[in-house]
Amino acid sequence: QVQLVESGGGLVQAGGSLRLSCAASGSIFSINAMGWYRQAPGKQRELVAAIRRGSSTNYADSVKGRFTISRDNAKNAVDLQMNSLKPEDTAVYYCNADIIGRRNYSRNNYWGQGTQVTVSS
Repeated sequence: QVQLVESGGGLVQAGGSLRLSCAASGSIFSINAMGWYRQAPGKQRELVAAIRRGSSTNYADSVKGRFTISRDNAKNAVDLQMNSLKPEDTAVYYCNADIIGRRNYSRNNYWGQGTQVTVSS
C-alpha cells in the first residue's frame, strides 16, 4: 500500500508564510508528477502547483510568484512554500502523486488526507 502523509498548514495572517510537506511511503518503484491541490468551501478542487520528476514545474496563475514547489526524489517528498499569503488562499490543501508501485509496476494516482490552511485578513 502507498500512503501520502501531509504536514504543515495552520492559521496565518495575510502576508505571512507557511510550508506544506508531503511524504509518500509504501511499496514505491518510482514517482512521476507530484503536486498540490486545494479546495475552498463551495468550490471545486483546483491545481495549485505540480512538479515532474525532472523538476519542471507549473503553477496556477493565482499563486505564481508567491508559492514555490520542490521535491526530494530520494525521500519521495514534495514541499510547497507559500509566501505572501492572502485570505483567498484559505482552503484544504491536498498532496497528489502519480506513483508506480513495486507490485506489478502498476501506475496509480494517490491523494493525501488534506491539511487546512487559513489566512486571516
